[in-house]
Amino acid sequence: MDQRTSPEEFGLLFKRFLDDIVNRAEVPEGPLLKRLREHLGGELTRMPVISEEFERFQQANLQVAMDAYLEQPGHSADLIGLAAENKRNWGLGLSDFVNRGTSPYSLRLAEGPVDYVNFHLDNDRVLPVVQFGLYLVKADGVPLIAFVTGPNENMGPQRARARVEVMAADRATAQRFIAEITNLMSERNVYRGKVVSLGPQQFGFGAQTIITFHRLPKVARDDVILPSGVLDRIDRHAIAFSEHALQLTASGRPVKRGLLLYGAPGTGKTLTVMYLAGRMHGRTVLLTTGRGLGFISAVAQMARILAPSTVVVEDVDLIAQERGMPGVQTQPLLFELLNEMDGLRDDVDVLFILTTNRPDILEPALAARPGRVDLAVPLPLPDADARRRLFALYARGLDMMVTDLDKFIVRTEGASPAYIKELLRKAAVFAAIDGNGAGLRVTDRHLDQAMDELTEGGRLAERITGFTRPGEEGPPPGPMGPSGFPTTVVRRAG
Repeated sequence: MDQRTSPEEFGLLFKRFLDDIVNRAEVPEGPLLKRLREHLGGELTRMPVISEEFERFQQANLQVAMDAYLEQPGHSADLIGLAAENKRNWGLGLSDFVNRGTSPYSLRLAEGPVDYVNFHLDNDRVLPVVQFGLYLVKADGVPLIAFVTGPNENMGPQRARARVEVMAADRATAQRFIAEITNLMSERNVYRGKVVSLGPQQFGFGAQTIITFHRLPKVARDDVILPSGVLDRIDRHAIAFSEHALQLTASGRPVKRGLLLYGAPGTGKTLTVMYLAGRMHGRTVLLTTGRGLGFISAVAQMARILAPSTVVVEDVDLIAQERGMPGVQTQPLLFELLNEMDGLRDDVDVLFILTTNRPDILEPALAARPGRVDLAVPLPLPDADARRRLFALYARGLDMMVTDLDKFIVRTEGASPAYIKELLRKAAVFAAIDGNGAGLRVTDRHLDQAMDELTEGGRLAERITGFTRPGEEGPPPGPMGPSGFPTTVVRRAG
């Protein structure tokens, strides 16, 4: 070593020597890269990559579209997986696969198993969805590569979406593939015409969204006991608008609209919603309640995609209390709701149905302009005639041997339809315990026993079960109960 060269300088020169050797070294082509290059028939680093991202709830639709695309005549594909440690946390893209890098220490990938996640759809259908995989596609002899990845919650909000990247010899081929897949997603949307809701669920380290499919019971018009003319007004606003949507939009009339149903607990708000859902065939219904209220923006986006659709916001007072009320803070979810209702085009057939037990505390801005709340309908406690009809409705299937029904009509003044339904259910239980015949023979004594049990807890118990004494107003004290909508399937949407 030259005595004029210090150890530090020698070390620096030796490092530069090693770096130069490494940089000049030819990085060997791996089997995966070779297969991709042979499939496309050209130099991969010179080919364009087109990416498209979709909301997490669209992942199932992306899979359905991919399957439908490959079922078309002249279309085929080999689906391969990738073997790499922590591959989901790297945020890899097609450009990473084809870049040989400038060092033999660059990332190397190999073929591996295809990653799937099961989506449970309506009617117990299970859809295997590709979570991480490469499609080596040939469309009428033209090759392309499609890289499909599912949402990655651990990579932050920007990567919590489904994504497809397409590489082809020319940009037009990749763009055409993306356009066809997007059209198929719309045509074969798994949520169209269904009743669904969005909500949060914790999986591992990231917050996941779940989509729940609901199977609502069939509710006939005669099952909704309301004052004369009330259901007619609801039908006109909810159903007639859709039946004449083309004529209305042609004349410049907006078809987006809002309906507010309000009244004491148990007066039939949820039942009315289920009746409307059954009447509006082929229409997608998006239920929003409880923790799902935090997904207003995603719900509204689904409603736009799936129009004609209905968005149901249960207990809207939870997010829409009047600004300026003592102790009420500014509610960001209210602004989201207002923005989404305002942001819809006038010709988009989306109906918002809002329900509340507390109309007195609602934000006035909900009704400040058309397209938010255009019709507010009170659902009152049933009068004597309505209570008589409710007894007849909920006594179906029972052998009613009640000699003094008028007595119970009087005693149930202030009772909600839900209370009368529960009253008949408990009376049937007492009749079953007595075992007086093959059928359930309900007598005056059974109704007395049922009323005694329902009121045993005092006024608190009565009000919780939907019984308001004359002169009393307001909702029952304490937290509100859960939504009355039945659930059939729960699975994550990304």
